[in-house]
Amino acid sequence: MTPLHATPDRASDERTMNRELFGVFGDRAAFERFRDPDAFDRVVGGPAVTVGVRNAHLDVPGRGSTYTCDRGGAVVFGEVLAPEGVENAAEWLFERYDREGRAALAGLNGSYLVVVDVGGEAAVVTDPLRSWECHYLERDGVRAFGTDVAPLRSLSETDRMAREPVLELLHLGTVLGERTVFEGIRRVPADAALTPSAVEPLDRFVYAPGEFDYVEALADRLTRAIRRREHYTGRTGVLLSGGWDSRVFLSELPAVDHTYTIGDEDSREVRVARRVASQYDADHAALEPGLEYLYPYDGKLRYSQGIKETLHIHQAAYEAEFDIDVMYHGLLFDTLFKGYFLEWDGITVFGTKLPSNSLVDDPDPIDALLDTLGFLPDGSRRIPDAVDELFDDAALDIDPDLDSSSAFLRERLETELDACRRLADSTHNLMDCLIIRNQPAMPFRTHLADNYLESFVSLDSELLDWHLRTPPEHRNGDTFRRALNRIDDEILRHRPPSRPHTSDYLNQVERFLRRKLPLVECFQPAWPDRQEIYDRYLLEDELFPEYRAIHELPARQQLRVNDLRWWLPDGHERNCDAVRHPGDATGNRTT
Repeated sequence: MTPLHATPDRASDERTMNRELFGVFGDRAAFERFRDPDAFDRVVGGPAVTVGVRNAHLDVPGRGSTYTCDRGGAVVFGEVLAPEGVENAAEWLFERYDREGRAALAGLNGSYLVVVDVGGEAAVVTDPLRSWECHYLERDGVRAFGTDVAPLRSLSETDRMAREPVLELLHLGTVLGERTVFEGIRRVPADAALTPSAVEPLDRFVYAPGEFDYVEALADRLTRAIRRREHYTGRTGVLLSGGWDSRVFLSELPAVDHTYTIGDEDSREVRVARRVASQYDADHAALEPGLEYLYPYDGKLRYSQGIKETLHIHQAAYEAEFDIDVMYHGLLFDTLFKGYFLEWDGITVFGTKLPSNSLVDDPDPIDALLDTLGFLPDGSRRIPDAVDELFDDAALDIDPDLDSSSAFLRERLETELDACRRLADSTHNLMDCLIIRNQPAMPFRTHLADNYLESFVSLDSELLDWHLRTPPEHRNGDTFRRALNRIDDEILRHRPPSRPHTSDYLNQVERFLRRKLPLVECFQPAWPDRQEIYDRYLLEDELFPEYRAIHELPARQQLRVNDLRWWLPDGHERNCDAVRHPGDATGNRTT
């Protein structure tokens, strides 16, 4: 694999991301038929694959790197933590792959996409959780692939949208499995390898529960995972909530320069986060939620990749306030360590379920997943009439009869569960496996990774192993809280606003009583009230002035419709005049 081109980092086209990997299974001539090499910082080519990379952090230890030799080469995109003393992760991967074949992939640790070409045999490999999307299509007999779907879409020979993925996005907020909303463009599955003619599973993420000290192991592994990522230089930031998860970074990193919490200055969430930041001598800023928090401007919409709703990108509008180079966050802590998507048992009091730390014996996984994912049945029943005119205007070729949305989603979720059955030993692990392979909140991370040197601590191989080996009944809030106390016995000095007690059960009881008793303030949610903001700024009138039927949908589903509209043929250009940057409307406000 021979270096073909090298350029300094440059601003990308407005419709492409700042960080991008794009490649073809073919030579440089095939690559240049699809993309201009000048769009990338480095292009490398070998016997079977040619890859371009745009990344301001190329060659930063632990980040992207490339390696070439007369036998081929390798490209690492994202975060791969090689063994101590290794300077070039791509070179290390190539040499191991040359000796061991795909067994070498077991030595990778981090959140990554890698390309290897050994003796003319090439493969593109995701990390076990597919934390970086890799889209691919066939064009003129060549398989092209990349992390940014927009350039691939421009290469597609059709503008047709795919019916079932569109329905999944509208009804569930995420496209399931390996498809996209674009005909002819697919995604490499989680824990898989893309080759010139196939997609092959790797089976690195398989549940194998055992017995060990779950609390001690989680505490030790979480500490090591953070410290493996403490070497990044520059101004360091943490997205800090008032909850448990993110405060562990303040405890374990040598120094954190800035912390940020989205919320009103006088909210409990912000007050607790401010106390935690002060406890660890870190600067704190409250980012007040206004129109900018929800506004779906172009710079936010591209990070949905057309497969997830943008709602989860809470921080996108506040970029001007982030005086940092490196960003840490606790995404997936809830899923991997605390069993957020598992079905917990409990008792029902006055029509309200008070959950416990015991799992339901025989859960219905589809009922449970529909309840915790973004399915809004009342709104979904209104979707057919609401979107009919918009879809007609956009020539979106799907069946508008969506009345059987629940049956459709059940069928799709059952298909995804079937794909996970060989990896899971129980119904509970099956549910977590499906969620992890289709994580709805990933656009949150995609935005951070595209704008900062972002570290995805949850993807540490030791932590993934803990998740796979820990029985689901022990992946709960109590285990995580006890692990945090092992790490730092002062870490919970300032208790989360919605968890005033050490007992999860007592917290649930108080939450219930606060909802039911008059003149008693309810626990405030961790995130701003989206419906209240949507209504306050009359967003339905601004986003859909000509489609009044869409106003009948809940705010979250209206935003999904707008997300989809941006990806329709000519949708970006059609929306440019209507969708401004939020700063044009109100400006960001920091306190």
